[in-house]
Amino acid sequence: MTTSSLPSTARPIIRSTVACVIQQDGRFLMVEEAKGGTHTVFNQPAGHVELGEGPVAAIQREVQEETAWQVSLTGYLGLYVFHTPEGETFHSHGFTGIPEQPLTTSLDPAIVATHWLTRDEIVALEAAQRLRSPLVLKRIDDALNHRHFPLAVIQE
Repeated sequence: MTTSSLPSTARPIIRSTVACVIQQDGRFLMVEEAKGGTHTVFNQPAGHVELGEGPVAAIQREVQEETAWQVSLTGYLGLYVFHTPEGETFHSHGFTGIPEQPLTTSLDPAIVATHWLTRDEIVALEAAQRLRSPLVLKRIDDALNHRHFPLAVIQE
């Protein structure tokens, strides 16, 4: 359904999300999350921007909830627009960060485990269709190619 064919009272829903590429010693911090039944998928620490939150606050919260790591954000990869085959639209803010210290908090219940993976291992997961979305590898490649902006471009 196109926007022009929506009833005048209906508004398209655009989901605002965040994700962070966290790299250390050639490996990336990834989360393995439950996706119904025994199937799991891999993603960067990521999640939805909650009401009253900006992207920076949201990614700091999501990283802690999903990885039990405290990180320092180092850059803003930009806004990635993703349309799902089901017709959903996501505006995903991408960040880069470095790990500072592990925390003693428990992981979000949807997270099965965290992993430090190389890019080659992540490419293998993509080939096995185990990445949450095509944005996972795109964000990693953008980070590796130093395609990022200062955090100051976001004004919260």
